[in-house]
Amino acid sequence: MQIKLFFIGFADFEQGNEEVNKFLRSKKIVSIESNFVSHDKYCGWAFIVQYLDVPQNNTTSSPKEKIDYKNVLDEATFEKFSKLREIRKQLAEQDAVPAYAVFTNEELAEIAKLEEMTEKNMLKIQGIGEKKVEKYGKKIIEIYPK
Repeated sequence: MQIKLFFIGFADFEQGNEEVNKFLRSKKIVSIESNFVSHDKYCGWAFIVQYLDVPQNNTTSSPKEKIDYKNVLDEATFEKFSKLREIRKQLAEQDAVPAYAVFTNEELAEIAKLEEMTEKNMLKIQGIGEKKVEKYGKKIIEIYPK
């Protein structure tokens, strides 16, 4: 983590404001502290920015193409996938996390393809580890209609 200090005085507010905003757009910001400073002839705002030197938005890479699982999966597997998405939504709401934190669509599609939905089989899916199976996999197996 790195730190950068900015001072925006009233005399050069527009230029200072643009400089800060340009910096903020180019970094992954961890925290910002601001204080009003008034000392002799200097008056303005001081900002302490903690950041990671990783671009926040990489506009050069293209966004991942969205997959229509209805076209990719057969009808029975898609029906299973749809039920799994409903269960995932419930689990995400219970834990107050985004749905993709429970399982991604790609992971759910792979779970839907399993002949037998077991913890052992879930662990074979890329992106699913023991912690995820422990926290969400067991619940999905319990809730999923037999």
